[in-house]
Amino acid sequence: MSYIETIVENARKAQAEFELYDQKQVDAVVKAVGKVIYDNAEMIAKEAVEESGYGRVDSKIIKLQRCTLGAWHFLHDKPSVGMIAYDTVENLATFAKPLGVVAALVPTTNPVSTVASNGMNILKCRNAMIVSPHPRAKRVTKHGVDLINEALRKLGAPENLIQVVEEPTLAYTQELMQLSDVVVATGGAAMVKSAYSSGRPSFGVGPGNVQVVVDPEYQDFDRIVGNITNARSYDNGMPCTGEQAIHVRKDQMEALLEAFAKAGAYVLPDDKAPELAKILFKENGMTDPAHVGMRPCKLAELMGLTIPENTSILLFRSLGMTRENLLRREKLCPVVQVFPFDTFEEGIANAKCNLEWEGKGHSAVVYTDDTKKAEYAGLHLPVSRVVVNQPGGAASGGNFINGLHPTMSLGCGSWGNNSISDNLTYQHLMNTTKLAYYHPSSLPSDEEVWAE
Repeated sequence: MSYIETIVENARKAQAEFELYDQKQVDAVVKAVGKVIYDNAEMIAKEAVEESGYGRVDSKIIKLQRCTLGAWHFLHDKPSVGMIAYDTVENLATFAKPLGVVAALVPTTNPVSTVASNGMNILKCRNAMIVSPHPRAKRVTKHGVDLINEALRKLGAPENLIQVVEEPTLAYTQELMQLSDVVVATGGAAMVKSAYSSGRPSFGVGPGNVQVVVDPEYQDFDRIVGNITNARSYDNGMPCTGEQAIHVRKDQMEALLEAFAKAGAYVLPDDKAPELAKILFKENGMTDPAHVGMRPCKLAELMGLTIPENTSILLFRSLGMTRENLLRREKLCPVVQVFPFDTFEEGIANAKCNLEWEGKGHSAVVYTDDTKKAEYAGLHLPVSRVVVNQPGGAASGGNFINGLHPTMSLGCGSWGNNSISDNLTYQHLMNTTKLAYYHPSSLPSDEEVWAE
């Protein structure tokens, strides 16, 4: 057998044993996965930044702790073994069953938090998991898996319930996807496309390009500034949930920019913004990986500017709504473009236009106290989630401040070539059996059924 065939076979043996666990035993395993990563967040965060060269240690500590805490808070009381629901009206019982062996592809930007968050949801349904790490973060991903396995051994959990491809290659990843029962791909477009081309059922994510639309009647600029500054500076702007563009009424634009500047952001001179596009994107329009997660002061240096070391984010005035403005797309560093509009409806339309180019299906933010305007945004923006008066970076992936399910994998629906438009949770990672009891019913006549 090949290397991949061997670890898949080991996973199947472990999963067959794990499938016999009751709910209490399963939940003990899930909790152990989250708790060991939570407890070792600082060490893992340092290793992740050192190996990958991406992100901030302080942000990654928070990410590791919040994603595991949120996952366990959501999962701890959810049924996933045996009969999980019974419809007394329809006499319909639902039983949960595992999917089997899940191949989990993880990105270099979140090399352990994705393992922990997705892993907790995968194991909740009595599946086994094989992790395929990004080559630039393979050591820290393996260390995270090793820590998890050490915790699981203390519980007497099946050996090889969670495994990692120690020396990942494209060939290994492709073979793993083909031999597994299900693929969960969290990462770039190429990775997701490969997962959907594997011939196995797959869950992928789409690119982000989070648009923020500010209702002209919304007065709390301090909240907007605080939310966006914190979210966009988090992990040096790499999360796909981070705000990319702000749409604000024309006569409020300068006041908003001034509020950002007072809060530690830096507003680029208008003649410098075109230079930023040349730095962040290659001539072919692709993102330049050399500048992913680059700090604002370092980006400024490349433009011949000297700004304070502690500058939180860079903002710049709109370069227009044309295709020549590459900065309308997702930017994987802490920079934000600000677009003016005359009416709220125009702001929504401009946000939609940006999303149609990139980020369709992902997330958006609206600041408003008007329910009708919030609903207008929800109706017209082609995204899977719109968060209201919240930081996009912290809220769209699920948080204690809203009802979205906590996850590290955000489905983008058919807009983003994904199979789901939800936050990926344990509910997507189980098979179900419906037990349908006979019950008498009074079927109406054909005429009654078709009646107006």
